[in-house]
Amino acid sequence: MSNVETASWPDLTISQRWPLCALLCFGALAIGLTTVSLAQETPKPQEGNSPAQSELSKIRPVALYNLLEKKSIVFPDIASSTEPLSTGRKFELFVDNSLSVHTLTWAAVGSSFAQADNSPTGRGQGWDGYTKRFGSSMARQASSNFFGTFVLASALHQDPRFYPEIKPGLAHAMKYSGERVFVTRNDDGRDVVNWSGLAGPLLAEGLANVYWPERNRSVGDTFLRYGLDLATRVGGNMLREYWPVFYGKIRPGTRSTAGQ
Repeated sequence: MSNVETASWPDLTISQRWPLCALLCFGALAIGLTTVSLAQETPKPQEGNSPAQSELSKIRPVALYNLLEKKSIVFPDIASSTEPLSTGRKFELFVDNSLSVHTLTWAAVGSSFAQADNSPTGRGQGWDGYTKRFGSSMARQASSNFFGTFVLASALHQDPRFYPEIKPGLAHAMKYSGERVFVTRNDDGRDVVNWSGLAGPLLAEGLANVYWPERNRSVGDTFLRYGLDLATRVGGNMLREYWPVFYGKIRPGTRSTAGQ
């Protein structure tokens, strides 16, 4: 989700950048593999659960999110049903995500911070510099959604939506938000490695080097931006976890109708 533009580490030498890049990538990979392993190895209780109860367990985490009236303009990728998405609907989700309220807000706020920090330095200052930062921020997010939400999710038959939980506790929400960066559902509803969500931002950052300032196109800069993309995705998932709770408080008269 990250659209905050970064500088090119002007105070670090090449020999100092590579160990940091390697550490970022190794850390992300280690966390991902650990999370995937836990997700695959954690036994799920089966005894005492009837088929109806099993089906209900799949629906309940989504039922509350009909509060969003089937489609959130803030977070369009919050699931409102358990039905698999067709290729056409994944394309629609890519468009909706790219133009959503949270994408526009994040681009505007992130570009303001980048402007204040003058990063990347090749953008300059003033209104012209801000519009370049905002435009590249939107382009990066659109590219990430195109590759991750549409192309790869369709090719790999993965579900790019986020499935929040009902009344999430803070500690569990943090764990779940980090886990879902590396684990997602496939179109059959099973948890799998989130290759589309992991590769999409990396491809987008590689493409960003076409319009990124030349001094900020190094391999180290690219992987730093990618690491920040994954890190901020965790924060974005936290917002998705609690957004329906917040929405329910500002719209107390709205009722869930899923499963009825």
